[in-house]
Amino acid sequence: MAELAKLGVALEDLDMLTERFNEVLKLFDELSCTPTDTVDPLAHPLDATQPLRSDTVTESDQRTSMQSVAPAVDRGHYLVPRVVD
Repeated sequence: MAELAKLGVALEDLDMLTERFNEVLKLFDELSCTPTDTVDPLAHPLDATQPLRSDTVTESDQRTSMQSVAPAVDRGHYLVPRVVD
């Protein structure tokens, strides 16, 4: 299996790795015996809808007071140093 997956496994680790893979495969065998005929499949997460809050203004306009402490402002916009030439 390690060869098929293109894994580089040292020969001394091969026995331990084989045991671990066999343990995982046993778990899959146990799970495949579980009856799932009466279990409904899970719904797709994109089918759900999110409750939205009402779009109301909850704060007053504070742009002037916020921009009064900004290092550089021009016509209501914050000016930042250019980082890409």
